Amino acid sequence: MRILMLSWEYPPHIIGGLGRHVTDLSDALAQIGVEVHIITPQLKEGSRYERTAQGVHIHRVAVPPITDRMLFPLTQELNVALKHAALDVQRSTGSFDLIHAHDWLVAQAGIALKHLCHLPLLATIHATERGRHQGHLANDLSLQIDRLERLLTGEAHRIIACSHFMAHEVHTTFDAPHDKIDVVPNGVVVRSSPFQSDEERIVFRRRFVRDDQPLVFSVGRIVYEKGLHLLIDAWSHVLAQFPHAHLIIAGTGGYLDTLRQRAQDAGVADHVTFTGRISDEERDRLYHAADAAVFPSLYEPFGIVALEAMAARCPVIVAHTGGLAEVVKLHETGLTVYPNNVDSLVWGITHTLAHPNWSQARALNAFHDVCTRYNWNTIAQTTLDIYRQVCNEWRQVQRNSRMVSTFQFAATYG
Repeated sequence: MRILMLSWEYPPHIIGGLGRHVTDLSDALAQIGVEVHIITPQLKEGSRYERTAQGVHIHRVAVPPITDRMLFPLTQELNVALKHAALDVQRSTGSFDLIHAHDWLVAQAGIALKHLCHLPLLATIHATERGRHQGHLANDLSLQIDRLERLLTGEAHRIIACSHFMAHEVHTTFDAPHDKIDVVPNGVVVRSSPFQSDEERIVFRRRFVRDDQPLVFSVGRIVYEKGLHLLIDAWSHVLAQFPHAHLIIAGTGGYLDTLRQRAQDAGVADHVTFTGRISDEERDRLYHAADAAVFPSLYEPFGIVALEAMAARCPVIVAHTGGLAEVVKLHETGLTVYPNNVDSLVWGITHTLAHPNWSQARALNAFHDVCTRYNWNTIAQTTLDIYRQVCNEWRQVQRNSRMVSTFQFAATYG
């Protein structure tokens, strides 16, 4: 089976979970015999074409000079370029069985290619504009994004959502029928410890705290809906019980300066480190060194960062919202706290730090859950089954359409 996959993100251009999802899913699909061609903008370094070690074909499309253009006009221009690049790939390598588009940023290219190539379109919706803004569409950009999301879900033959929460959101927001939506969770790659010995881990940890001091970690895009302002507000209360606890927040985003100022105003700046963007290797080291990982999101369609922490056997505290509520089971694989509630967040953090044996027991349960439920081999096979279903249904629709045309012709001229 040959799949044409469209994604705004692919390494080295990764902003959030979408880029990691596309990377790991395409690798896993290639390993079970699916030929995947990814069309993606060349927004950072990377060759125009490469074939990965797993056999995925990456086609990067040159980006015109960005200058001071706004996001939406830029995406429109790039979608035209993505469409032409995909047509070129099809002409040079042969026809595809299916188009798989990830989110609104490639919606226009996906829809155009569906009609030009007469191929079924499958869409994965990773988040919605309404969800990111707690139900509000405050400006023209949000309205345009919402319109494209609705158009993509309408044009798609089937829709993949990463959680039951997300499936419900797609159904209620875009009137997509329940039987058109498949729930396929994100996965995570389980890696061995980045440290050769416990002594090496301790030396790394001492960059931030002494051996007897708690270390708490959070990572992700620094945007309002991740709820990190609640974590800053909670930290003075955590320090009341653990005076030397240190918080590390990794990532970049438009809310970073606001968070830094909030930490200053709350008097906890000396106990909080903002690292900015970090490598995957550094992220894994921090997961393995930290006493807890915290994700207090207000909106989270899935929460792949929680899986990454669980795969590193790091105890997790998450807000009971969105996909996080489906991934983390209270007192079994982690602690869940009330969303948008500082007191509940303080309880989750301090309980985890105060009871390390219980926390590690939950972390081991979580690790087992990751290995059995959220491995990419299983997810790739489920996705392949959906591909086959879409292709079979599409062929049946085409056959029925030809039969109707033949009947109409015979009725008219027979």
